[in-house]
Amino acid sequence: MVINSESLSKEQVLIVGCGDIGQRLAQCLPQDAYKVTGLRRNPPKDLPYLRYQACDATNAEELVEVLRQGFSVIVMSMTPSERSDAGYQRAYVQTCQKLVDGLGAQSFKPRLLIFVSSTAVYGQMDGSWVDENSPTEPEGFSGKRLLEAETVIQNSGFTNTIVRFSGIYGPSRNRLIEQVRQRMASASPHFTNRIHADDCARSLAHLIELNRNGEKLQPVYLATDSAPVPMLEVVTWLAEQMGVAEFLSETATNERGNKRCSNQRLLASGFVFHYPSFKDGYAELI
Repeated sequence: MVINSESLSKEQVLIVGCGDIGQRLAQCLPQDAYKVTGLRRNPPKDLPYLRYQACDATNAEELVEVLRQGFSVIVMSMTPSERSDAGYQRAYVQTCQKLVDGLGAQSFKPRLLIFVSSTAVYGQMDGSWVDENSPTEPEGFSGKRLLEAETVIQNSGFTNTIVRFSGIYGPSRNRLIEQVRQRMASASPHFTNRIHADDCARSLAHLIELNRNGEKLQPVYLATDSAPVPMLEVVTWLAEQMGVAEFLSETATNERGNKRCSNQRLLASGFVFHYPSFKDGYAELI
């Protein structure tokens, strides 16, 4: 294990699959307390608050070499290379299993593992409320593989928590805005759930800090804003703000699922949203 003088004064954080959310998380963490490393197959240039390291997390040998550096906190925020069952199995299940196996071979043990999951693990279609204790019976491969990966982390023997994000939006995540602008929005009455990318990162940083301060984390947190609403309400509001008169399309694909996600456990932990509703977040984007 390689430990330098800077590592002794700062906790080392590893973000596996460090994309947009990982970069935002690194920016949220106090630089005087943490040194953050982001793993990418093809990493970009380093940032003042984040150093990147090239690594294929599905390659056990490469991953073990990285883990020898000794990380106190490891956040798994992977993105599949393809939206398929095989893609999700590689990105989530294989990566989590190789990470757990690699950590088992190290003398240095992390204080916290965080796995970034999704509300896709819930299969409810009746508009009912769901929380961390609701049944997880997804019909799609994405939810099934995410649940499988969650189980790998939960059975790892290391202190861990699972964070299930609802639909993420924010800068560079403007799908709904573009649908309204192109008059291809859906009139679906199904409930949808959202969280701004900044609040995703802030919620992860919040949990890392809670754990550092000695607070026991819950096994699972559902991270979503405080305003689950029908899709039609979201796109109608967007159209009004953008001045688009005819914005609906009969051929538009409806959102997957129909449930209302509760964020009460996250709020009870002391987290405060910057964007508690879709109106707060989209108002900035448009």
